[in-house]
This record gives sequence, C-alpha cells and structure tokens, in this order.
Amino acid sequence: MGLIVLAADKGAPGVTTAATALAAVWPRPVLLAECDPAGGDLAYRLPAADGGVLNPGRGLLTLGATARRGLEPAQIHQHTQKIVGGLDVLAGLTHAEQAAGLTWLWGPLGRALAAIPDADVIADCGRLGAHPQLGDLLAEAEQVVLLTRATLDHVAHLRERLQITKAHGVVVIADPRAYRASIDDVRRIVGPSVQFVYGLAHDPKGAELLRGQWGGRLDRSLLIRTARDLAARLVSHR
Repeated sequence: MGLIVLAADKGAPGVTTAATALAAVWPRPVLLAECDPAGGDLAYRLPAADGGVLNPGRGLLTLGATARRGLEPAQIHQHTQKIVGGLDVLAGLTHAEQAAGLTWLWGPLGRALAAIPDADVIADCGRLGAHPQLGDLLAEAEQVVLLTRATLDHVAHLRERLQITKAHGVVVIADPRAYRASIDDVRRIVGPSVQFVYGLAHDPKGAELLRGQWGGRLDRSLLIRTARDLAARLVSHR
C-alpha cells in the first residue's frame, strides 16, 4: 500500500514511541518496521503476542542475510514477529556495528516495503545524518515525516534538516499544557517548506504503558488519543 517514514534530526525525541503508537492505532493493516541503522530496541521494549519476549535476532538482520540476491515484498513477512494486540513488527538491528555490512540493503528494503500489497508500513528510521545510505530508503517513501519538539534548539536542527531532506511533513512532540500553541509556533517557523505540521502529545506515562501494559489505561492515554488523530490526518494526506 504505502511506506511512511518517521525520523528526526539530532536531539529530537521519540521516533520509536511515535512509530509504535501510530502503528498500534493505524486504521488500515500495517507493519511496524524498525529501520534505524544505529540500532533499535523494539525487541526489548515490546511484548510478544504470547506474553513472552521478541527474538532480537529475527528481523532486519536475518532479512539482510537472505536478500543479497534480491529482495521481494513477499520475503518481508518471513522475518516479522507479532506483538500483543496482533501488530506485525520487523525488528531492527541491535547495534550500529551491524549496519556496516548492510550498506547495500536500504534501497532494496525501501522498495520492498513500499510494494507490500496488503499493508501500509510505518518505518522508524531514527535520527538522520550519520548513515547517508538511509536516503535510498527515504527516496521510496510515500511520506517522510520529521519529528521535533517546539524548543529553539530542536526547531533550529529541524530547519537545517529540512534544507537537505525532502520531507512531506512535521510532527511536533508537544507538551499537553501548550499543545496547539506549540504546533502553531513550529508551523509558522517552517512555513511552506512542508505540506503539513501536526502534533503528538509528550506523554511519558503513556509511553511507559506502550512498553507492555496494553489495555484500557493505554487506550485512554494522551499519547494514544493524539496518535489516533495523527494517524487519521496522515492517511488523509495520501
């Protein structure tokens, strides 16, 4: 269906939390793919469907080992795992050193993820800049969304990143006490350089619930409530 990339610049927060929250409430079939060359921790922070732990050795690393002769969309699901609630996850690398042997992977991976026929893909690409080859994956995305906070230093980094990265939109991780004002401030600063600026609540308690206590309390959290609104807005932009 489509590939949606979430990423950030130096110092910007919450890409993994935002990607997980969005995937949990996405209104269409979806795969959460951890595509951060610096390494990630989805396998350690999300509970498996059976209540156990995910296998950190199964995911992007095993996919890369089998894909040197070509990567087709049908291969992706052979390396995914299910978490509580039934969400499919492609776990990423566990440390940055593993990326050294996979510099060739990001373009083919982006094309394969974008071509999965029966699901959207939300890709957590972490912080941009240290791994230029990740641009090959971003080039395949239907939407590239950069995350920021509404502080001066974060927005300064965002503006610089927008000059060198073709992003479609920005999501502000906003303090609930100044939620709309924070989004409006960032929207005014970035101007017409992106198609949209939306928000997601900065909600540490909700983020902790997202790590394993899936249920009614999580469903009522500010994080999930604003994630639902954000998911609907992102789908409407396609």
